Amino acid sequence: MSLVARHLESNGIPTVILGAARDIVTHCGVPRFAFVDFPLGNPGGKPYDRATQAAIAAAAIDLFETAAEPGTVVNLPHRWSDDESWRDGYFQVSEANVEALRRAGEERRAARAHLRATGQVRTE
Repeated sequence: MSLVARHLESNGIPTVILGAARDIVTHCGVPRFAFVDFPLGNPGGKPYDRATQAAIAAAAIDLFETAAEPGTVVNLPHRWSDDESWRDGYFQVSEANVEALRRAGEERRAARAHLRATGQVRTE
Protein backbone atom coordinates (compact mmCIF):
# COMPACT_ATOMS: atom_id res chain seq x y z
CA MET A 1 0.00 0.00 0.00
CA SER A 2 2.85 2.37 0.76
CA LEU A 3 4.23 2.09 -2.75
CA VAL A 4 0.76 2.64 -4.21
CA ALA A 5 0.48 5.81 -2.12
CA ARG A 6 3.79 7.07 -3.49
CA HIS A 7 2.64 6.37 -7.05
CA LEU A 8 -0.68 8.15 -6.50
CA GLU A 9 1.07 11.13 -4.94
CA SER A 10 3.46 11.40 -7.88
CA ASN A 11 0.38 11.65 -10.09
CA GLY A 12 -1.24 14.42 -8.06
CA ILE A 13 -3.54 12.36 -5.83
CA PRO A 14 -2.94 13.03 -2.12
CA THR A 15 -2.88 10.05 0.22
CA VAL A 16 -2.74 9.19 3.91
CA ILE A 17 -1.62 5.79 5.10
CA LEU A 18 -3.22 4.49 8.29
CA GLY A 19 -1.31 1.59 9.75
CA ALA A 20 0.50 -0.19 12.54
CA ALA A 21 3.74 -1.26 10.83
CA ARG A 22 5.73 1.91 11.40
CA ASP A 23 9.07 0.49 10.27
CA ILE A 24 7.75 -0.78 6.94
CA VAL A 25 5.64 2.26 6.11
CA THR A 26 8.28 4.84 6.99
CA HIS A 27 10.92 2.87 5.08
CA CYS A 28 8.78 3.22 1.94
CA GLY A 29 8.70 7.00 2.39
CA VAL A 30 4.98 7.75 2.27
CA PRO A 31 3.96 11.42 2.33
CA ARG A 32 1.54 11.16 5.27
CA PHE A 33 1.26 8.39 7.82
CA ALA A 34 -1.14 8.05 10.75
CA PHE A 35 0.39 5.45 13.07
CA VAL A 36 -1.60 3.44 15.60
CA ASP A 37 0.17 1.04 17.94
CA PHE A 38 -2.32 -1.77 17.38
CA PRO A 39 -1.95 -5.39 16.28
CA LEU A 40 -1.17 -5.67 12.56
CA GLY A 41 -4.30 -5.81 10.45
CA ASN A 42 -6.30 -3.68 12.87
CA PRO A 43 -5.33 -0.05 12.14
CA GLY A 44 -8.95 1.09 12.40
CA GLY A 45 -9.41 -0.26 15.91
CA LYS A 46 -11.34 -3.10 17.46
CA PRO A 47 -14.45 -4.45 15.74
CA TYR A 48 -17.63 -2.65 16.84
CA ASP A 49 -15.70 0.09 18.69
CA ARG A 50 -17.33 2.83 16.63
CA ALA A 51 -16.13 5.73 18.76
CA THR A 52 -12.47 4.79 18.40
CA GLN A 53 -12.90 3.93 14.73
CA ALA A 54 -14.49 7.33 14.04
CA ALA A 55 -11.75 9.15 15.96
CA ILE A 56 -9.01 7.30 14.08
CA ALA A 57 -10.66 7.98 10.70
CA ALA A 58 -11.11 11.68 11.56
CA ALA A 59 -7.47 12.00 12.64
CA ALA A 60 -6.29 10.36 9.42
CA ILE A 61 -8.44 12.69 7.31
CA ASP A 62 -7.23 15.72 9.29
CA LEU A 63 -3.69 14.77 8.34
CA PHE A 64 -4.41 15.97 4.80
CA GLU A 65 -4.59 19.51 6.18
CA THR A 66 -2.10 19.37 9.03
CA ALA A 67 0.89 17.62 7.41
CA ALA A 68 3.48 20.35 7.02
CA GLU A 69 6.07 18.42 5.04
CA PRO A 70 6.56 15.17 3.10
CA GLY A 71 7.09 12.14 5.30
CA THR A 72 4.90 13.44 8.13
CA VAL A 73 4.15 10.76 10.72
CA VAL A 74 1.47 11.34 13.34
CA ASN A 75 1.32 9.00 16.32
CA LEU A 76 -2.34 8.58 17.19
CA PRO A 77 -2.98 8.33 20.94
CA HIS A 78 -5.41 5.42 20.89
CA ARG A 79 -4.61 2.28 22.85
CA TRP A 80 -5.62 -1.28 22.03
CA SER A 81 -6.17 -2.09 25.71
CA ASP A 82 -5.56 -0.71 29.18
CA ASP A 83 -2.30 -2.62 29.41
CA GLU A 84 0.20 -4.05 26.95
CA SER A 85 -0.60 -7.72 27.61
CA TRP A 86 -1.99 -8.15 24.09
CA ARG A 87 1.63 -8.08 22.87
CA ASP A 88 2.58 -11.15 24.93
CA GLY A 89 0.80 -13.64 22.71
CA TYR A 90 0.54 -11.72 19.46
CA PHE A 91 2.19 -13.58 16.59
CA GLN A 92 3.88 -15.96 19.00
CA VAL A 93 4.70 -19.42 17.69
CA SER A 94 5.80 -22.05 20.16
CA GLU A 95 5.81 -25.81 20.61
CA ALA A 96 2.49 -25.42 22.43
CA ASN A 97 0.61 -23.85 19.51
CA VAL A 98 2.52 -24.75 16.35
CA GLU A 99 0.22 -27.66 15.48
CA ALA A 100 -2.95 -25.63 16.02
CA LEU A 101 -1.53 -22.82 13.87
CA ARG A 102 -0.63 -25.30 11.12
CA ARG A 103 -4.15 -26.75 11.12
CA ALA A 104 -5.71 -23.28 11.08
CA GLY A 105 -3.55 -22.33 8.10
CA GLU A 106 -4.52 -25.48 6.22
CA GLU A 107 -8.20 -24.82 6.92
CA ARG A 108 -7.91 -21.21 5.66
CA ARG A 109 -6.13 -22.33 2.51
CA ALA A 110 -8.75 -25.01 1.86
CA ALA A 111 -11.58 -22.51 2.37
CA ARG A 112 -9.93 -20.03 -0.02
CA ALA A 113 -9.38 -22.78 -2.60
CA HIS A 114 -13.06 -23.68 -2.38
CA LEU A 115 -14.09 -20.05 -2.84
CA ARG A 116 -11.79 -19.72 -5.86
CA ALA A 117 -13.08 -22.95 -7.36
CA THR A 118 -16.67 -21.77 -7.03
CA GLY A 119 -15.95 -18.30 -8.42
CA GLN A 120 -16.55 -16.46 -5.16
CA VAL A 121 -13.16 -14.71 -5.05
CA ARG A 122 -10.85 -13.32 -7.68
CA THR A 123 -8.12 -15.65 -8.86
CA GLU A 124 -5.63 -12.84 -9.56
